[in-house]
Amino acid sequence: MFIQTEPTPNPEVLKFLPGREVLSGGAREFRDDEEADASPLARALFDLGDVVRVFFGSDFVTVTKAEGTDWSHLKAPVLAAIMDHFTSGAPILTTGASDGHDQTVYEGDTAQIVAEIKDLLDTRIRPAVAQDGGDIVFSRFEADTGVVYLHMRGACSGCPSSSATLKAGVENMLKHYVPEVTRVEQTL
Repeated sequence: MFIQTEPTPNPEVLKFLPGREVLSGGAREFRDDEEADASPLARALFDLGDVVRVFFGSDFVTVTKAEGTDWSHLKAPVLAAIMDHFTSGAPILTTGASDGHDQTVYEGDTAQIVAEIKDLLDTRIRPAVAQDGGDIVFSRFEADTGVVYLHMRGACSGCPSSSATLKAGVENMLKHYVPEVTRVEQTL
């Protein structure tokens, strides 16, 4: 098995491409040891000690290292953990996957606006940020103010350029296609 690695715009994160499907039908982020219990692979990566966040995309894994840790010491053990997982045949998740979007039910005109926002995110924005090992998902929409709240995951979480991506790219696109949107904000 050959696993490619790619740098991301976030120097704390590396993208690992195992050459096969990682997570079908969505994405999943693990921000701590407790969340990692839902995945044998995430658990193995967190058990390495210097891993602070793991993100699964459709065909990649991004790993965030602890500050002060050098990738030259961590990259080989991460590669070994990923290879061991995929050669073992173990499932990627022991619990269900989610697309990450908030599942709040909106009504009337607001429901249509939210559907348009989610469609733009899924078809135009998420595929672009996935190329950098990240993801952006819908959190909520405040109809009275026009503010969209989005959650950045994977390599996008904590990335130095994430604010620029959110404001210059995502906000401008959403405002262009959905005139009810006045501003985009990031949630944690």
